[in-house]
Amino acid sequence: MQTIERTVLVTGASSGIGRAIARKLLQQGHHVIGVSRDCSRFTRQFEGFSPVQLDLSVLSELPQRIRELEQRFPDIDAVVFSAGRGQFGSLEEFSYSQIESLMTINFTSQAFLAKALLPSLKKRKTGGDLIFIGSEAALKGSRKGAVYCAGKFAVRGFTQAIREECGKSNIRVCLINPGMVKTAFFDQLSFEPGDDDSNAILPEDVAEAVSYVINSRVQMVVDEINLSPLNKVVKFKKN
Repeated sequence: MQTIERTVLVTGASSGIGRAIARKLLQQGHHVIGVSRDCSRFTRQFEGFSPVQLDLSVLSELPQRIRELEQRFPDIDAVVFSAGRGQFGSLEEFSYSQIESLMTINFTSQAFLAKALLPSLKKRKTGGDLIFIGSEAALKGSRKGAVYCAGKFAVRGFTQAIREECGKSNIRVCLINPGMVKTAFFDQLSFEPGDDDSNAILPEDVAEAVSYVINSRVQMVVDEINLSPLNKVVKFKKN
């Protein structure tokens, strides 16, 4: 597999899966534009890395901010949508504003970003990639996961639909669905993967999958990848 230098926009690049993806692509010589709500979390400078502070939850500002982003980085030819947040509980436990907030960050902001960037990506003769980091929650609804699963199901349907819309262009659309990943995602949740190494995958595993898609032969599309730990064990935290 021959690596061709790309200019890749990575959302959620300051932590977890997004951070691992950014590091992997930088190691391969790609230019990475790392989007984060708080750029102070980028504590080191790397050659080829451009940090961008952008709060994806503020939908009213996104169209203008994305236009500015395109003007600053006209060579963007791939986007990895890895920003997201987890919140779980029965539907009655959610306030209306919490439902709106979770759907905004896990789905709507990604639709905004894809809509804004697609026209310029389609104009590129070499085409481009849209890679969405979904979840195993996009494959099956789970108890106390109604709102989270809804966002991930939405992302899955969205990627399938825009894959069809982009079928006659040079745009490739891929969805990667990780199972439980050993990151700070679980810090504020009541559960986490079990203690054994086989109970969770690593952020670097997801980064490897992204790398495969980014660097694969342009005439081939990877529609969807599901990644799971060898043994699924959930540990509930003590109050």
